[in-house]
Amino acid sequence: MKKILVLGSTGSIGENTLNVIDTFPDHFKAVGLTAHSNIDLLERQIRKHNPESVVVSNPGKAQILKTKIADTKTAVYSGSDGLLEITKNSDYDILVTALVGFAGLAPTIEGIKRKKRIALANKETLVVAGEFIIDLCKQYDAEMIPVDSEHSAIFQSLVGEENKNISKLILTASGGPFFNREYNELQNVSVKDALNHPNWEMGAKITIDSASMMNKGLEVIEAKWMFNLSNDKIEVVIHPQSIIHSMVEFNDRSIKAQLSIPDMKLPIQYALTYPDRLESNFIETDFPKLHQLTFFEPDLEKFRCLKLAYEVMDQGGTAPCILNAANEFAVEKFLKGSIKFLEIPEIIDSALNKISNHHTPDLETIFECDRKTREFLETR
Repeated sequence: MKKILVLGSTGSIGENTLNVIDTFPDHFKAVGLTAHSNIDLLERQIRKHNPESVVVSNPGKAQILKTKIADTKTAVYSGSDGLLEITKNSDYDILVTALVGFAGLAPTIEGIKRKKRIALANKETLVVAGEFIIDLCKQYDAEMIPVDSEHSAIFQSLVGEENKNISKLILTASGGPFFNREYNELQNVSVKDALNHPNWEMGAKITIDSASMMNKGLEVIEAKWMFNLSNDKIEVVIHPQSIIHSMVEFNDRSIKAQLSIPDMKLPIQYALTYPDRLESNFIETDFPKLHQLTFFEPDLEKFRCLKLAYEVMDQGGTAPCILNAANEFAVEKFLKGSIKFLEIPEIIDSALNKISNHHTPDLETIFECDRKTREFLETR
């Protein structure tokens, strides 16, 4: 029986993780859950899974939840201190990091220091502190298994292979809701338009990132660190059907790929069960019904966020941290209706031009860089 701590249990990845746990009650037990503010859903999860402890980021909501679940034995913590408390002191085997954004970095570090398996769904952790995190995993002998469908596909394709034989990684992207629109048509797209993803049901932030293709840019940087490859060995291809989740080309020009109907429960389950596979009831891939699988080169002028991600990956240092902080800031503003969709890359570019890039940052410098970027954008 593996004990699972789920950071971000009320988000799409978190809910799917609990669905996997429900499917295999003899294999997994949810011992800890966290949420930002959705205490109604968290209460239902508590009453179903009986975790030892939970965290609510919003302190006020945490107090309300304490009252609502006073009849249970579940302890309630709050804020960033609560996240560190639950990752430092809970009894768990696997840490599922499904928090959104920079907030996932600190608790992931605590899980690594405790030598736990990290089921990584928080790509920002490797984007902003990739080198530090990978070195830390080696230092503490912690295992990191990717949950993103693209990185899981690569991870699965590399089982039994050696990195020296990799020619390149090919990350697939759906193209999002705006793949078939011209650049000038994006001037006045609405939040509703951007949230209308054709293939995946995800949280608001990651869905907007998919629409701008920043999500793929972050995944490119994540792949660099996850698989220890040089920048020129990571490509992106548009694959609207989202059946091939990513591919690996080897030096003999053979290619391995992982394919399935889009369903995040599959990579989540693999991260929990690796190196084993448990029989599931996921939808089978019926190839005759697919008719075709198509591929296109991404338009880096239309999707400037992807272009910016490639640029900061080449720059290194704290440039990816600046990119991530500025993107989080801009996406939040877009979701609130404060800026237009095409202003997202403009805001990111302004931060990259203003905030100094530290080329050999320690962890303190990374946190400081994130803070400075957000402060600059609030006052610009």
